[in-house]
Amino acid sequence: MGDFIDGTVRTYWTKEDLEACQTEMLTVRLATKQISYEDLKALVGKSQNLFLVDVRTKEEVANGRIPGSVHIPVDTVGTALEMNPEEFLAKYGVTKPPLDAPELVFYCRIGRRSEMATNKAHSLGYVLGYTNARNYAGAYKQWSEKEGK
Repeated sequence: MGDFIDGTVRTYWTKEDLEACQTEMLTVRLATKQISYEDLKALVGKSQNLFLVDVRTKEEVANGRIPGSVHIPVDTVGTALEMNPEEFLAKYGVTKPPLDAPELVFYCRIGRRSEMATNKAHSLGYVLGYTNARNYAGAYKQWSEKEGK
């Protein structure tokens, strides 16, 4: 149901519509695979399979980052992952992760943008088997606190 006022359509949601929307949002949120600080710490600098993506802004990255991460701003993740391998290498200076990348992890400052990036990777096919794109929900905030930076 909606009204057309001053050239704008105003929509009114029923209680059932809102509940269905909230349930769907919760399902998406729970579906995002997570990685803990301890598990990520075990991979950083040790796993050749880790592809760690920092989705924060350039200004945030300038204040510190998790070692070995590649900076791909959240609003460009979809475009980056859809690039052909040569374009990706030229733009980011690293080999593009394959669709079956065993350790593809996204992080930001507090976990929201990286969750969006993880969901974008999932929608592009970066979910195969038990190894898939994951969100480091603890984010750079937790990493810097635990690492004393």
